[in-house]
Amino acid sequence: MVRRAVKEDIPAILELLVQVDMVHHKGRPDLFKGPATKYNAKELEEILSNEKTPVFVCENKDGRVAGHAFCIHKQVLGDAVLTDVKTLYVDDICVDEKARGFGVGRKLYRAVLEYAKKGGFYNVTLNVWSCNPTAMKFYEAMGLTPQKVCMEQIL
Repeated sequence: MVRRAVKEDIPAILELLVQVDMVHHKGRPDLFKGPATKYNAKELEEILSNEKTPVFVCENKDGRVAGHAFCIHKQVLGDAVLTDVKTLYVDDICVDEKARGFGVGRKLYRAVLEYAKKGGFYNVTLNVWSCNPTAMKFYEAMGLTPQKVCMEQIL
């Protein structure tokens, strides 16, 4: 079952955030400290209470949080070059290591799409690190295509 996250989900979300960080840390230890979380419990409370930053969780049959999707409403207005589109940005998506391969990610992403469609968003966007090919394959399977590419040269 996918639903909006509530305050009681914060401990489970924090555990998942460590898993996300560790995937990135293993792929890019030069950039990601590991093990860490990008938000603390107090910041998560603020995020969960803000209508412009919806967080979805998927519960397994035992009621345990098996995955999450953090979203952010974004809109560029009056830009000289860009059109005034309303975008739902997926800031973070994670499926618990123990729950991977059971459709949790698909359910979460479909819930995000449904939310975006009902909310009148033009598109859904996200960033994925190239050191995470499993995530890249998943997003491609969900129908996402590259919008832009961030490149680097390490000095």
